Formats: sequence, C-alpha cells, structure tokens
Amino acid sequence: MPETQLNVRLLSHTPDPVTAIALAGRLCYSDSDILSLREGVRGRAPQFVEKLASLGHLSPFEHASFTFGAEGVSRALLAQITRHRVASFSVQSQRYVKQNGGAYLVPPSVAALGEEAVARFEAQMDAIWNFYGEWLAAGIPAEDARFVLPNAAETRMVFTMNARELLHFFSLRCCSRAQWEIRRLAWCMLGLVRREAPELFGHAGPACVSGACSEGKMSCGKQAEMRKRSEALTVLASDGAEDEAILSWVLQNIYNEN
Repeated sequence: MPETQLNVRLLSHTPDPVTAIALAGRLCYSDSDILSLREGVRGRAPQFVEKLASLGHLSPFEHASFTFGAEGVSRALLAQITRHRVASFSVQSQRYVKQNGGAYLVPPSVAALGEEAVARFEAQMDAIWNFYGEWLAAGIPAEDARFVLPNAAETRMVFTMNARELLHFFSLRCCSRAQWEIRRLAWCMLGLVRREAPELFGHAGPACVSGACSEGKMSCGKQAEMRKRSEALTVLASDGAEDEAILSWVLQNIYNEN
C-alpha cells in the first residue's frame, strides 16, 4: 500500500489583491466615489496596505482570497485545518470514493526509528485496509466501512481563505510548536502567497518573525532560526519559484520539531 507525501498548489486568487485591499481600506476614510478611489490608489496600493496593517485595520484584507489544492495530507490534518472556520473546504469524500489501495502518511517520528519501525507501521496500515476491504466485500457501504480507516489515511482537498484569515493561520501554524504536518502545509502556503503578494505576506508567519514570540513560557527559543527560515523563503519566493520548488524547499527545511 503506497505511502504518500504533501503536494500543494495555489490554484487561483483575487486578481490584483493588493489593489483590492487598498481600495476597500481607502473607502473607509474617504468621501470619494468608487471610480475616483480606484484611480487614487493606483501606484500607491502597497504603501496603503502597509499602513492598514500597521494600524491593525485588517477587515479590508478580507476582500482578497486565495484558493489552494492539497493532496498527500492526512485525515488528522483535516481535523486540524477545519478548525479555521473563516475558510471554505471541499474534501474528497470517504463516503462516495472507495479507498481501495488508499494511500497513507508515515509520521517522521516513526521514520526516525528506522526501517524496522517503518515496516511495522506499514504492516499495520496494510492490515487496516484489509479490514476495510473485507467490509466492502461483505456488502457494507463505503460510508460504514470507512469507520475502520486510520487518521493516517490520505485525503485531498480544495480550500479558500481570505488574506486576513491567512495571516492568522500562518501566525499559528507556521510556529514550531504547531504539529509537523500542518506546519509543513502552512509554510508551503506561505511561500506560494508570498510569491504572488509580497506586500501582503512579506512579514507573515509565526509571531516571532516580525515581533515577540506569542507562546510565552512555552516558547521554543528559536526566534533567530525562524527569522532566517522566513528570509530564505522570501528569497525563493521573490525569485518567482514554481510551486514544485517551494514544496521541495519546505520538505527539506520544515521538519518534525515537536
């Protein structure tokens, strides 16, 4: 039964998200009509967006959205990411899509124990899918047979977040204290949107990238390392790296730190 790994793509986003946010923000402080406002922000949108962020006026950021496609993620990750409720999710159904030959993820902590541990984990996954197949063969519908499937089972999803929610998501999930799988996903998403809209996401990431750590006594103490990591991702994104290159960087640099 195949092991799988993370694959993330930025599928679409609001055209010219920086201008959209600047226009919405400028409207709050102006008596001008919409067309005049649009002309007024031309060439000045990045500076105005930076000012909005510095003031903590983030509601205009909700006017820009980004849609991602992810596969090679576990049902365990799905349970975490759907806690971010200001988002839209479309997820491959285990009710309608039979999981025959389904893929799964092997946690880095298991892989770190060596080949014997990985083989044991894989044997357990094989046994679980055999149970699943037995229930299907017995005539049980997939929606009930899926009850025996593990959190390690792969799923695929398309999801959309606005820029404000993404900033919040990155602050929590790029942190080294976040669970390893969603942390990898978050850093990959950060690289993708930083490439497309550096004015919005240049300072995004865990709190320690642009300020003090938000974890208090539970801080990992790696602020300098996190800032270097963010700077390296900025260089990659500013060079216009393809999705595959950003994903490869994440898989090499965002590891199991728990």
